[in-house]
Amino acid sequence: MLKCGIVGLPLCGKSTVFNVITRAGAEVKPYASGKTEPNRALVSVPDKRFDRLVEIFEPKKATPATVEFVDLAGLSRDASRGAGLGNSFLSFVSESDALLHVVRLFENPDVPHPEESIDPLRDWRIVEVELICRDLGVVANRLDRLAAKKKITPAETAEGELLKKLQDHLMEERPLREYDLTDEQKRALSGFAFLTLKPELVVLNLDETQTGDGWPDASQAEELEAFLREKGLESVRVFGSLEMDLAELSPDEQREFMKDLAIEEPGRDRMIHRAFAILGLISFFTSGKDEVRAWTLHRGDNAVDAAGAIHSDLARGFIRAQVVTYEDFIQSWAQGAWAPGDPKAGGVSMAACRDRGVLRLEGKEYPVQDGDMIEIRFNV
Repeated sequence: MLKCGIVGLPLCGKSTVFNVITRAGAEVKPYASGKTEPNRALVSVPDKRFDRLVEIFEPKKATPATVEFVDLAGLSRDASRGAGLGNSFLSFVSESDALLHVVRLFENPDVPHPEESIDPLRDWRIVEVELICRDLGVVANRLDRLAAKKKITPAETAEGELLKKLQDHLMEERPLREYDLTDEQKRALSGFAFLTLKPELVVLNLDETQTGDGWPDASQAEELEAFLREKGLESVRVFGSLEMDLAELSPDEQREFMKDLAIEEPGRDRMIHRAFAILGLISFFTSGKDEVRAWTLHRGDNAVDAAGAIHSDLARGFIRAQVVTYEDFIQSWAQGAWAPGDPKAGGVSMAACRDRGVLRLEGKEYPVQDGDMIEIRFNV
């Protein structure tokens, strides 16, 4: 299960952001609680294409793509040296596939900032340095173990040489994502679970006074966003506390409030979509009267990978994949004038696409595209 860990300084609004994304109702406290066990929730990826297929097929079961979000305890300054929750926090971070780094921009006298002032760029750097220090510790431990060996293999020699280069890079307080690693080197390092190699989305946590043209001072947000762009990192603005409250309103009331605040898409959807994207994930669909399902692959995975995601037998006995894009399917469905729930929608859809020349037969190496609708032919 793919996981996104939500990190940040204490009292930056991580649990609020977690509740916005997951609607899980995690407890939000105006003080650092010292809790170590994280909140977790499995979240469906919003996808209008999936929703439309469910409307068309009216299946017995609908299974969307999912990502797990984990609300981690606040990361204190010097956590890598044991301050705050120290290594117990960092061990949870290492289990995440990607990081949502929440940075506080809101002012609230009832929620004192642990650094005693609002400075988002400083706060981002504090957390970044702690993650770098943790990676330095991992490198140093491995190099010590290699040095203690009486005899090492050529592969271990090459590993040690690479780790020394990474150590020098980290000593300059530069994350490993900025080191030019080959795909082969990344695979070799995957077992170390380096924190600064993980994809990161920075979440700017605002309040309702910090939106639209009426926001008198957007300089701090703009400064951080410009800095992050230079670093190759994505960011998203979210009105955490407000959007958590919005989740309790009716859809019509939510739309009205969003319109007043000039918010085009709920923060929940923005963060989930961005998190799915920074993980390098795509969705493909299988559909029929029994089930419509969105399956998750890494971008670049091929047709056999797609078959294996469905069932190992399909990958083992793979013959070919019947593929049609979502857009072509919808157009063919509309031209066929099938009504929702019509048995023909489930039984004739691929044939209708073939008749219109939009169905393709693809082999094992076909790179699956986001939104493909796939039917696997196999023989075991």
